[in-house]
Order: sequence, then C-alpha cells, then structure tokens
Amino acid sequence: MAARHRLEARRARTDTRAWVMQRRERTHHLIELGGLVQKAGLVELTGDDRAALYGAFLTLAMMLQGQDRDHTLALWRRGGKRAFENDNTPS
Repeated sequence: MAARHRLEARRARTDTRAWVMQRRERTHHLIELGGLVQKAGLVELTGDDRAALYGAFLTLAMMLQGQDRDHTLALWRRGGKRAFENDNTPS
C-alpha cells in the first residue's frame, strides 16, 4: 500500500502535462506573494486578520486605479528595493 502511494506521489511530481505545469507555476507564484505579505510584517501587524489584509489590498488596488498610479508605483518600488537590499533573511 505504501509503495503504491510513493509511486503515485512520484508520478504527480514528475507530471509534465501543460495544465499541471501551469498549475505548479501559479501555486509557486501565490506562495511567493504570500511570503511577501509575511516578510512585510503585515500578518503580525494585523493580527492575521484576513479581512483587514484584504481591505488593505483593495485600498491599494483603488490607489493604483488613480491618476497618480505611476508615481505611486515608483515610490513603492523604491522602498521595496531598499528593503530587499537591507534584508538579510532567507527568501
């Protein structure tokens, strides 16, 4: 029984069908984004309140729909690049 489970798990890890690969890439991307939320300290600052986090993201999305979109992104990128350069924690 265990051997069969190992074989199925190995097949799942090595599946190269296009939809499986796309799903893996999407999953990896979402995990990276979640890591950024964690790395920014937002989980602790909100007490892991997902409604608050979602509300904050919606506010950010509204800001990026405004006329100052390019200026806002430039400011955020600058701060993000500095934070990445000064961050010594593993990614």
